[in-house]
Amino acid sequence: MEIKQSESGNKGVFFIEVDGQREGEMTYSIAGTGRIIIDHTEVSDKLRGKNAGKQLVAAAVEHARKNKLKILPLCPFARAVFERTREYDDVADL
Repeated sequence: MEIKQSESGNKGVFFIEVDGQREGEMTYSIAGTGRIIIDHTEVSDKLRGKNAGKQLVAAAVEHARKNKLKILPLCPFARAVFERTREYDDVADL
């Protein structure tokens, strides 16, 4: 499953397309120079059960590590993933 990313101004999104349609996305805001805030995660029924949401969070973590950022997961789904995944503690801003 390929995850793409787009940023415009202080907003960004990680997303998954299937047959040209966006079927999953996780939106975030850029908060200063060292933090992003995940505010929403949504996955269509087409991707349910395929860990698409967790893969979107993993893409954000990879992005944060590459860019030396912290992530504040305000989205309930993303927050739950962070709380259960100790490997993300290095970028978590809980």
